Amino acid sequence: MNDNQLLRYSRQIMLPQIDIEGQLKLQGAKVLIVGAGGLGSPVAMYLAAAGVGHLVIYDDDNVELSNLQRQIAHYTADIGTAKVISTLETVKNLNPDVKVTAVKAKLEGETLENEVKNADVVLDCSDNFKTRFAINSACVKTQTPLVSGAAIRFEGQVSVFTPSKNDSPCYNCLYQSDGEELQTCSTNGVISPIVGIVGSIQALEAIKLIVGIGETLIGRLLVIDGLTMEFNTLKLRKNPCCVTCHTSFDYDVKKST
Repeated sequence: MNDNQLLRYSRQIMLPQIDIEGQLKLQGAKVLIVGAGGLGSPVAMYLAAAGVGHLVIYDDDNVELSNLQRQIAHYTADIGTAKVISTLETVKNLNPDVKVTAVKAKLEGETLENEVKNADVVLDCSDNFKTRFAINSACVKTQTPLVSGAAIRFEGQVSVFTPSKNDSPCYNCLYQSDGEELQTCSTNGVISPIVGIVGSIQALEAIKLIVGIGETLIGRLLVIDGLTMEFNTLKLRKNPCCVTCHTSFDYDVKKST
């Protein structure tokens, strides 16, 4: 770590939970981000700012005017540009030391499994059930930690799934693969800061997983109500009938402050 990097990350390094050792872990990490929209924007920016060494970003959309209300990695001049390219440029302006692999494509099939396998942590910032279940299946198969986030209207959800831990549920334990399609921002609307809150929490959970600190949202679903500013935690267990991880599902609700 050179002098500029020591200065850049100095406020982070002074935290006893991070220190030099933790910062080096971040620099050596490879994180896969699926989606460069409302959630993927703050995720990519905060992970880059924190010094995660390699970000791999997949998205097949271009920037549209209606995205700019909440997708903070993109600017007015980026309209018509691929979201992954716009995000890459924003990240590079923020921290040129971070390696960014930007791919304008749907992440699916064998490519999905290979990218998940090669990542230290996967962040699901997508907006549809099909993609979410595919990411979850690949993470279960490759035993890769998954940080899942969702936001709509004034509401948000975040959870962490670690397939390598026998007591950790998977995304499919929480949502059934034959359920209805997720509601979308284009049909239901979304307040801009809620995606920033959810994406920031996703980034924090990824950092904790990489460094190995704190208590992550493994086995818990954090539910955020932006209108009342209430944060509730649902405890999750494995579903013994889960078609993905084949394991008991139960939950109770605990209000957190």
